[in-house]
Amino acid sequence: MTNHNEYIPFSSKILEITKHTDIEYTFKMEFKGDVKPGQFFEVSIPKFGEAPISVSGIGEGFVDLTIRRVGKVTNEIFENYEGDSLFMRGPYGNGFNIENYKGKELVIVAGGTGLSPVRGVVDYFARNSKESKGTTLITGFKSPKDMLFKDDLRRFEETIDVIVTVDSAKEGYEGHTGLVTKFIPDLKIKDMENVQVIVVGPPMMMKFTVLEFLKRGLKEENIWISQERKMCCGIGKCGHCKIDDTYICLDGPVFNYTKGKLLID
Repeated sequence: MTNHNEYIPFSSKILEITKHTDIEYTFKMEFKGDVKPGQFFEVSIPKFGEAPISVSGIGEGFVDLTIRRVGKVTNEIFENYEGDSLFMRGPYGNGFNIENYKGKELVIVAGGTGLSPVRGVVDYFARNSKESKGTTLITGFKSPKDMLFKDDLRRFEETIDVIVTVDSAKEGYEGHTGLVTKFIPDLKIKDMENVQVIVVGPPMMMKFTVLEFLKRGLKEENIWISQERKMCCGIGKCGHCKIDDTYICLDGPVFNYTKGKLLID
C-alpha cells in the first residue's frame, strides 16, 4: 500500500467503528503510508460513487475517517461494518504541517465537524505538549448531543487547554454555551507576534473567528484555515472546486489565511 498509484482505488479494511452521533461515525481504516492531518481520501463503493473524507486521525497502520451520513455514498458506507472493506484513493491535498507549530503557542478553533480535520494536530500536541509553548483548543457544537470525540476531548484536557461550548442546551447541561467567538477576546496569549492559529468550520464561523483574532492584532500570515468547498474528484480534473486559478483539492484544502481569504465564490 505504501507504493500505491494515487489515482487508483485500493481496498482498505475497516478496523473499528466509533459512533459519535446518530449521523456521524469514525471509521478506522487500514492504511500504511505518509499522510498529514487535514488531507483527505476519496472513499468509494462500486455502483454508488465516491466522496472526499478528511483524515481525522493518524496512527501506526491506520487512518481515521469521520463520516457524516448526508447522501447516497455515505449512506451506503454506513452499511459496511468492522471487518468489511471500502475502496479508497489518496491521500490528497495540502494538510497541516506539524513543524509549523512546534516551539510556538498554538490556538485551534473548530466548529462542529471542523474538529475532524484538526483532530490529528490537537492529538499530536496533547501527546507532545512540551513541543509547543502552549496549546489551546476551542471547539463548538450545536448541542451536547452533537459533540464529537468526547473521549478524546477529556484526554486532551489532561495536557492542553480545552474549551468546549454549545450553541444551546437543555436544563442539566453544565458546560459552556455560546459561539466559539465568545471566548477569543479573553484568551491569554503570551506572544501575539508568534502565536499560530488554526480555524476550521462552517464558512461564517471561520469568517467571524478570524475577525476576532485580527481585532487582537494577530498577523494574517499566522492564521491557517481549511476550505473543503465542493471538492469532488480530488485530483483537479472535474473543476467543481476551482476558484479563479486555484483548485481547492490540489492547492488546499489547508491554506494560509493570506491566500485563503482571497478564495471567495
